[in-house]
Amino acid sequence: MLTEIDELPSIRMGDVVLRLELDGPNEFSRGVAEKELRETNEVKKKAIDELKNLLQKETDLMCPLENEDWLVRFLRPTKFYPESAKELIKRYYSFKVKHHDVYNNLVPDNESNIFKSNILTVFSNRDQLGRRVLVIELGKKWNHKKVSLDEVFKGCVLFLEMALLESDTQINGGVVIFDMDGLSLSQTMQFTPPFAKRIVDWLQDSVPLRVKAIHIVNQPKIFNIVFALFKPFLREKLRSRIYFHGTDRDSLHQHMSPKVLPSCYGGILELKRPEGEEWYSILMKCSKEFQAINSYGYNKK
Repeated sequence: MLTEIDELPSIRMGDVVLRLELDGPNEFSRGVAEKELRETNEVKKKAIDELKNLLQKETDLMCPLENEDWLVRFLRPTKFYPESAKELIKRYYSFKVKHHDVYNNLVPDNESNIFKSNILTVFSNRDQLGRRVLVIELGKKWNHKKVSLDEVFKGCVLFLEMALLESDTQINGGVVIFDMDGLSLSQTMQFTPPFAKRIVDWLQDSVPLRVKAIHIVNQPKIFNIVFALFKPFLREKLRSRIYFHGTDRDSLHQHMSPKVLPSCYGGILELKRPEGEEWYSILMKCSKEFQAINSYGYNKK
């Protein structure tokens, strides 16, 4: 558990406690880590030591070399190959420099608008493979005159950084559901090639998280215009993880069990779906951690 968080961030939603899971990997995740990520105590220790040595040579990069939890965040998605982890760290921080207008002072305190709009949320439960599920609703719920796409992106970044605090999420990864129900022409016109390239570059090269699948649901035909902006920038690995389901719930269920989905996606899960503001209250409890995150990187010394 990272030292910048004083207590386990959580809130109660009726009979359910919504919380960050900061108590280390569970038994299922430990099995995945060993099988898919080469993670053993011996491999882990050796990789941490090697990564520290590699990063010490990056004299223009400020990062917490003595924080082993932080180093493991980047070693897990690169299967404990230190050189690959170093390159991921460099891309992660280079992306922040390139898009400094988005990342400058990016803390939950400054981004309440996106969460109050309730178009971003994360299920309180994980899917059948232990993955976090982020839902982005850019149709009926999205008032683009009040919430910009940059704000949507910032909200996703904050959720990602929060997810990276969880060992189970580092190991098992996450999936995204884009619910495009009600997407209009005026909303479609908010998307631009530069925005599309930023998102794809972020997902493909700069995210230290295993993004296992992106599910597009309830999309109208006009969504083809949006996807056409993203398509030229996609490499095969990410392209192969994007699935289009429309309103075909059986198609979605081939990838996500009905047991982990609410009824709106053809599931049988009866857990209350968290509102954006409920997650926001948890993010606010992590303010010190986000301030620490922003203190690392290039040009920080």
